[in-house]
Amino acid sequence: MGVKITQQGSECIALLEGDIDHHTAKAMREIIDDHITQKRPNTLYLDFGRVSFMDSSGIGLIMGRYKNIRLLGGKLWVVGTSSSMKRIIKLSGLGALGVMKEDE
Repeated sequence: MGVKITQQGSECIALLEGDIDHHTAKAMREIIDDHITQKRPNTLYLDFGRVSFMDSSGIGLIMGRYKNIRLLGGKLWVVGTSSSMKRIIKLSGLGALGVMKEDE
């Protein structure tokens, strides 16, 4: 489990790894929030390419980062999602926020 964050210019990529559940989401949120508060990127990408499992805590992780990056005037993109994660995200209503990349 973990988060690896890279930033190039005004774009930040948070590569999420492992399972996202009640036990792991809190640490992921704190790492991402600390980074965006300090670096203030214009765009935050949450890359789910290495996530093997996600429950509703993953939805909360996306929603909270969406809110935080918007407060800083930035944009959130969710990338690297599996077909089952895409379905969960759409069913949760997050798809209406426009956070999924078109090619996703």
